[in-house]
Amino acid sequence: MTSTALRSISFVMPVLNEERYLRTAVESIFEQKYAGPVEVVLALGPSADKTNAIAEALAAEGASKGQKISLVKNLSGTTSGGLNVAIAAATGDVVIRVDAHSKLSPGYAELAVQVLNETGAANVGGLMRAVGDAPFQSAVAWAYMSRFGLGGGAFHVGAAAGPADSVYLGVFRRKVLLEIGGFDEKILRGQDWQLNLRLREAGHTVWFDPRLEVEYHPRSSWSGLAKQFFDTGYWRGQLVRQKPGKANLRYFAPPLLVLFSAVGIVLGVLGLTALAGSSAATLLQLGFAPLSAYLVCVALIAVTAAERPRVKLDLTTRAALLLVLPTMHIWWGTGFLLSALPRTSKKQ
Repeated sequence: MTSTALRSISFVMPVLNEERYLRTAVESIFEQKYAGPVEVVLALGPSADKTNAIAEALAAEGASKGQKISLVKNLSGTTSGGLNVAIAAATGDVVIRVDAHSKLSPGYAELAVQVLNETGAANVGGLMRAVGDAPFQSAVAWAYMSRFGLGGGAFHVGAAAGPADSVYLGVFRRKVLLEIGGFDEKILRGQDWQLNLRLREAGHTVWFDPRLEVEYHPRSSWSGLAKQFFDTGYWRGQLVRQKPGKANLRYFAPPLLVLFSAVGIVLGVLGLTALAGSSAATLLQLGFAPLSAYLVCVALIAVTAAERPRVKLDLTTRAALLLVLPTMHIWWGTGFLLSALPRTSKKQ
């Protein structure tokens, strides 16, 4: 496939309650200075803040600068639904997914199109470079880029360029996206992984290139982080049940942590209370061991963690890791386990 096979680009972004980050994300798109035709399609969900007003202002400002910014309604408010309506409205050969919490690195679009053409892949992507503006968010950013946080996926911790199971966000051949039916709107989290699996099952290649970097601002509050990881674990559990043979073993570490810790706490409490003084009490109290060992490991990680690019680990940030890591693991694992229960309607 020649380097000129694909040229025009449609940047697509589902947006919901993103007044803090939307302008920066859109402005980073037009800082790409890509030589070919470019458009931006924002899929606006039913936001409760000033997101949609900011989007309308950006579209008006863009028109005065000769920039094409289209606004489409995403009535479902879900990420998958927003991506699909944006892709349907797009006109480019290439679809570049952008998140409102993200900022593309310089030259991202040009390099991504080059890699698409050189590899013949259906989707290419690179590193999520998480950054934080305050101690808690910086701790979350560190965890995103550590094997102790999200388990070591290539787009979090890095790897050599080559075929991959999944990539962050994605730069797609629009024709192929349409051929496979776009994103599955029944899936509210983990839709990227499921889409990339369908691409690979259809005989296409998903390609990781570490030169492609996207700056990402993770959740900055405990409640936001807990909800995000519970939902992610819940939907990952759903996907694993659909495709059990495709699941990575690291997906099972958080639910096993939750399961062993919960059983251990129950046994330990029995040893301290109902069976106190009995010959079995000491043995039952060993039930506290799994959780205790885990918390010791978290403490050691917080103390010995090495700084990451753009993530400084001062004393306050290291202390925040003591809360961030268990939140990510325990809420993800709890969501995964509860996904086995009968499903009710959930919206992201």
